[in-house]
Amino acid sequence: MTETWPAPRPTGPVASVVSLPGSKSLTNRALVLAALADGPGAVRRPLRSRDTLLMASALRSLGVGVEDRDDDWLVTPRPMAGDAAVDCGLAGTVMRFVPPVAGLATGRVDFDGDPHMRNRPIGEVLTALAALGIRVEDDGRGALPFTVVGTGTVPGGTVVIDASASSQFVSALLLAGARYDRGVDVRHDGKPVPSLPHIEMTVAMLRERGVEVDDADANRWAVAPGPIAAVDEAVEPDLSNAAPFLALAATTGGTVTVRDWPARTTQPGDALRDVLTRMGCTVEDVTGPDAGLRVTGGDAIAGIDLDMHDIGELTPAVAALCALAESPSHLRGIGHIRGHETDRLAALAAELGALGADVTEHADGLTIRPATLHGGTFHTYADHRMAHAGVIIGSAVEGVLVEDIATTGKTFPDFAAAWSRVVES
Repeated sequence: MTETWPAPRPTGPVASVVSLPGSKSLTNRALVLAALADGPGAVRRPLRSRDTLLMASALRSLGVGVEDRDDDWLVTPRPMAGDAAVDCGLAGTVMRFVPPVAGLATGRVDFDGDPHMRNRPIGEVLTALAALGIRVEDDGRGALPFTVVGTGTVPGGTVVIDASASSQFVSALLLAGARYDRGVDVRHDGKPVPSLPHIEMTVAMLRERGVEVDDADANRWAVAPGPIAAVDEAVEPDLSNAAPFLALAATTGGTVTVRDWPARTTQPGDALRDVLTRMGCTVEDVTGPDAGLRVTGGDAIAGIDLDMHDIGELTPAVAALCALAESPSHLRGIGHIRGHETDRLAALAAELGALGADVTEHADGLTIRPATLHGGTFHTYADHRMAHAGVIIGSAVEGVLVEDIATTGKTFPDFAAAWSRVVES
């Protein structure tokens, strides 16, 4: 049985300054682009967590040089070879971003991951790769395990996909597309693509490396063939990992400052500014030695009616705050998060409900009404964002035991120690 961790509860308002590890989304995109670049480049201040270590290992298995240099990774592109095995773990970015790269290798590249990863959607990417001229062997499953058989070059061209399950389907094709003979022209046909800021992140990083990207038309992204310039990428702090810490200001009526919050960013976590303001907090940019984003909690937490379609990864933290709010909340537009590390809507409804919350689960969201919560075990389903929800509840409710707090290591090594220091500040 997985161990439980007693979520610490502050004795009063917290007053703390937090430094966060780097963004997983930026780190893994930077690693892929560096592996495909026209020369060596550094990924500076990268996140070093399970997801990013798996990405580095996947690229090494293809022959790319990924070398530790103090706090950075030095990436040296090399001709890629197959006869390799890629462990995706629970990393959607590895499962989706590496197969389009593996098509540029010569030989077979086998992909598999943790048991739950066999349930996460990847079929649209595999079908697209086949249409672009890459041989894929998956016995028709559209899921892990599968094999990509590369020939060293990819014809590329136009492909139509349904990316309504994950924006990563689009980013996966765009990241490698410049190295395809005809580039890649990705057209989405289906319900709206979720998490569009992540596609905007991909496009911005490609353009920073001199790649021509046409995204003038809705639901279409065209990458022209050509070189990918080598750059040194400084990775921003992971703003989604800021959610539980900033939420602590709301649950305790205290103040939390996250250092080095970027003035401009494509990270979806930047939406926390607006979300927390609407839930009764004061949010401000601060300068000086602890420059960053400061959040101060109000007298109570206000409920919120919010379309989270583009910021679905924040749902567990926001839902936890809603369970502690004094008025009802409705979170919508997030049916796609059922395909994340776990079915997050079902998991949140079950775990918040088990602690006394009044939660109604909908096809694409949650309705949460005020209720008196109590202690108990909060299961995480090997999902780091579920653990974030658990510690937020535990900051306001006595006796909350968070199952498998170590799962936060997916994007935040030593999260439990960092959380305890802030709670006890």
